[in-house]
Amino acid sequence: MGGRILGVTAGMFLYGAVFLVAAATDLVSKEIVFARMGMPGFSPAVTVVPGMLWIETNLNEGALFGMGQGLGPLFAVVSVAALSLIVFAIVRTAAGREPLLVVALGLISGGIVGNLYDRLGLPGLAWHAPLERQGNRVLAVRDWIHFRLDGVIDWPIFNLADSWLVIGSATLLLLSLFPPRTPATDGHG
Repeated sequence: MGGRILGVTAGMFLYGAVFLVAAATDLVSKEIVFARMGMPGFSPAVTVVPGMLWIETNLNEGALFGMGQGLGPLFAVVSVAALSLIVFAIVRTAAGREPLLVVALGLISGGIVGNLYDRLGLPGLAWHAPLERQGNRVLAVRDWIHFRLDGVIDWPIFNLADSWLVIGSATLLLLSLFPPRTPATDGHG
């Protein structure tokens, strides 16, 4: 069974579509949740699935799982560099011709942009606490999905951008372990 190969234009179109949908769903969801619930601590968590899933606002000045608190500027630079490399790979290499790879890189790019938007302070939020930070511009990622199984798991609060990053990265891992077979490599060509 041969893998499907995209032309350059189709690859760029697919990448752009996945990227835009991923970034838009993340940014719109954050805007809606923060507009309705306010800054962390303003509203109680909303139960979506009892004992498992809540909507709760949170601000993360670090990276995945809150690691690297205070290193936001470094993460912003790394984000721009990674996004540049991904776009280069889509436009100038064979990566832009493999549909699953293009989708994975589109999801990762959408996740990068969603969190980078927050890290740069573009939502225009200001800290309400602690007192010494009150009124300062928020340069942190807006998170709102809280998954936990009482007494077993309390996952750090995350957002859709984080989900897109994880799904895209997991897809890249699977592609590296099980590369798609193309007509030139499947023994029929």
